[in-house]
Amino acid sequence: MKDLPAIKVFKIGGNVVDDEPSLERFCRDFASLDCPRVLVHGGGVMASSIQKSLGQTPQKIEGRRVTDLDTLKVVTMVYSGWCNKHITALLQARGCNAIGLSGCDASVVTARRRAPRTLSDGKTVVDYGYVGDVNPESVNVPFIMSLLEAGIVPVLCAINHDGKGQLLNTNADTIASSVASALKAELVCCFELDGVLLDINDPSSVIERISEADFEAMKSSGAIADGMIPKIENCLSALRSGARSAVIKNASRITDGSGTLITV
Repeated sequence: MKDLPAIKVFKIGGNVVDDEPSLERFCRDFASLDCPRVLVHGGGVMASSIQKSLGQTPQKIEGRRVTDLDTLKVVTMVYSGWCNKHITALLQARGCNAIGLSGCDASVVTARRRAPRTLSDGKTVVDYGYVGDVNPESVNVPFIMSLLEAGIVPVLCAINHDGKGQLLNTNADTIASSVASALKAELVCCFELDGVLLDINDPSSVIERISEADFEAMKSSGAIADGMIPKIENCLSALRSGARSAVIKNASRITDGSGTLITV
């Protein structure tokens, strides 16, 4: 087994994936990096748009997509089809030898179907449907390492499987967190802002560092809310489970030292 430099796991979400100039810029910069790396991507913006065009109503509860069988078919087509292969093709065009994978390919990521869950109100119970939960033990580390040692860059989508023939939809942030933990890697969560903002209306108000204690205080005060909460929670989860570091930053600035460093 080769002695590789520190591995980096990057995650990009639907707002980057669905914006072609942003995606092309990210792929250009990602391809230029000189380190072993893994890319995890979402695609929820496109999936919701296609659901609507098919007469389906996208349903999210506490930031998580409810996935019935029809929804599962759409997200599988979008995530492991167009999004995964489009990103892989963009990277190949820039000299990055990428391979696009869903979790069932080489069983690279397995998942357990989520049981009905009680929401934050402590009362409402929701069955999220064909949604899979993953953890670091779900990740096929030997296979990913074999790709990295061969100079191949894995591009992972948010579709996984239970090992019994059932595909499952998993939150891409959670996959990235689990993969970073399993590989003892640096986690880089990329989106359209320069980091976590102190003032959501001021793009320059980036918080340079957030500890676990800072996060709990800011969450309680409402300074951090909505979609930023699961991003930070997944970073903290990765750090507790073995990731080297975790940062939230702009997808257009992955080659510099910007962003918000998350610490435990």
